[in-house]
Amino acid sequence: MQRMEEIAFKALNRVNNDRYLLSNILFARIDELSKGAKPLVNMDVKKHKLADIAMTEVAEGKIALSQIDQL
Repeated sequence: MQRMEEIAFKALNRVNNDRYLLSNILFARIDELSKGAKPLVNMDVKKHKLADIAMTEVAEGKIALSQIDQL
């Protein structure tokens, strides 16, 4: 598994280095995960922090702000 620093770097690149946008995406996705949404990556919510799961989803291109807005 990759280090969170590498994952955060990839996630930031996915949003054109816009930290504000990334934080908004993460906040919205963490909220969804806390309400029972299934992770889009192979990570167990009981073993990993929700923030780490959300960051990994963004880094892997599994989630973007437009997808969250639709939910």
